[in-house]
Amino acid sequence: MTGSIATGKSTVLDAFKALGVPVFSADAAVAELYAGEAVAPVEAAFPGSSVNGAIDKVLLSQKLAANPAGFQRLEAIVHPLVRARISNFMDEAQQSGAALAVVEVPLLFESGYDYGFDAIGVTVVDDAIQRQRALARPGMTVEKLNAILARQLPQAEKRARATYLFDTGHGLKPTLEMVAALVDGIKVRQGS
Repeated sequence: MTGSIATGKSTVLDAFKALGVPVFSADAAVAELYAGEAVAPVEAAFPGSSVNGAIDKVLLSQKLAANPAGFQRLEAIVHPLVRARISNFMDEAQQSGAALAVVEVPLLFESGYDYGFDAIGVTVVDDAIQRQRALARPGMTVEKLNAILARQLPQAEKRARATYLFDTGHGLKPTLEMVAALVDGIKVRQGS
């Protein structure tokens, strides 16, 4: 599952989890890595980005804002670690006999990496709602949001690549119903 910033990825992922579907969040994995095995290589690449043995996302963001070319260095460090965790998660989900498992990767298309997923769910929302949601986040500014959006594929392109589409702009209840219908449909197709 993927989608642009503030399109409801976390909400949809939580809906799958509430239905008993194994889920994995790349963002959560990065947060763990920033407190663990990624600290030393990220600090080496971006001196002064760690505090008390963990990467400080605010400091790291400031360094990246000052030098956007640093994103490639950061991704070269972090993405392979996240991919290894995704691979382990998928192996565990398959071994458990799960009818489906959901991996949330915000920059799935942008990374250019083929994870070999069976299907791609994409969250979308009207651009105005997206901006409103994003700008309501602590620390978000118009400039920061515009920089983030510039690094992401447009929603229309993500929509065109979707196997399953989740328009989260109609409220929580319809979103939860979409997820439940998809889970039920997959289980029926698999005879679960």
